[in-house]
Amino acid sequence: MTDFSTLGLEPAILANLGELGYREMTPVQAAALPHVLAGRDVIAQAKTGSGKTAAFGIGLLRTLNPRFFGVQALVLCPTRELADQVAKELRRLARYQDNIKILTLCGGMPMGPQLGSLEHGAHVVVGTPGRVLKHLEKGSLVLDGTQVLVLDEADRMLDMGFHDDIVSVVDRMPRQRQTLLFSATWAPEIRAISRNFQREPAEVTVESVHTDSSIEQVFFEVERSNKPAALKALLRHYQPASALLFCNTKQMCDDIEASLCADGFHARALHGDLEQRDRDLTLVQFANGSCPVLVATDVAARGLDIKGVAAVINVEIAFEPEVHIHRVGRTGRAGEAGLALSLCAPSESPRALAIEQALGRRLAWRDVPVAGGGAPSALPAMVTLNIGGGRKDKLRPGDILGALTGEGGIAGNMIGKIDIFDMQAYVAVDRRVADQALRALVNGRIKGRSFKARKLS
Repeated sequence: MTDFSTLGLEPAILANLGELGYREMTPVQAAALPHVLAGRDVIAQAKTGSGKTAAFGIGLLRTLNPRFFGVQALVLCPTRELADQVAKELRRLARYQDNIKILTLCGGMPMGPQLGSLEHGAHVVVGTPGRVLKHLEKGSLVLDGTQVLVLDEADRMLDMGFHDDIVSVVDRMPRQRQTLLFSATWAPEIRAISRNFQREPAEVTVESVHTDSSIEQVFFEVERSNKPAALKALLRHYQPASALLFCNTKQMCDDIEASLCADGFHARALHGDLEQRDRDLTLVQFANGSCPVLVATDVAARGLDIKGVAAVINVEIAFEPEVHIHRVGRTGRAGEAGLALSLCAPSESPRALAIEQALGRRLAWRDVPVAGGGAPSALPAMVTLNIGGGRKDKLRPGDILGALTGEGGIAGNMIGKIDIFDMQAYVAVDRRVADQALRALVNGRIKGRSFKARKLS
């Protein structure tokens, strides 16, 4: 059975899961949750988009004592983006409980606000290993009462060089705890981490959470120097509502972004050299539909679970077939049709052959479609508005929604995704009412206060 009601969860939890759209358990949830709820350690092979946050989150939240404002659960993630995503989902899952505080501690952000938040206490900390360790060393974070440790995307944390930091963090935790380890691979290093940190863990393997039966895959042979022109031809021909473009290097990302923008496409690059605020804004605009093209490296895109990606385009062929399969799996989710296009230079042919062998079937090759030289697809339907206030100002999505639909007079169906960070908030609005929405925010009040607001290009 894959219904959540088979787990013996309290009615309030089941009601909240239903409101959040959790109908049936994903394979990793069905396999892991019985062990997690029983208090066992778990080592699970699961990729981004598998539903693993709920697989550990539902059990983690049930262990919390709301009256004790000490850290009772710690979730370690490789990147700030994943930590923010996990924290956001845990807050949604915790809606049935009162006064549960979930705090993110990540590098690239000022220490001061984090220190202030820690002074007020937190039930759950979600963070990156380096920043969590720094707080432990300063004494601003204490894990003496921690009952649950989650290592999310453990293989990626090891790839990024966090092994020693993770060991140092775990050494400061109680030995009697539940440890849940999630990894996309069973690398020897993962097995070693499990042996050192876990006690007789239940093993859960989910080979693939995406089937490519709903994904149309097409390869195009193109000289490397002609890839920018071929890419624009594909975007003009297929006109996907959103496209996630993969490059193998940061430089190629920047070059492709510059080439697309010069021709009128709305594109942004995502790689490790970006400042954290720029990374946040890039992801916000792609996820809310105001920037339909994201050009990324595999490292930068790791851990991002962006829903509804219409097309994946491999500007460069991945070096490993597994990476290619993981890229392609970002489209065609939840039963939706997906499109995966790959530009292959002659020098990349051996990589394409390796993908063909890994898939066990012949690849589909076509000529690059001939596209007119006119403008790309129409302007994005959504526009992002930036508000100069955030979580620290006690802003919530409902406050922004109310300001726009109340005195602003804007229909609720014209308002899209709302993202709130510590000091900033972003709201996507239909392009047709963007100016009206901006005036409502600039001239009106949110929770009785005035905030600066601006429209982003």
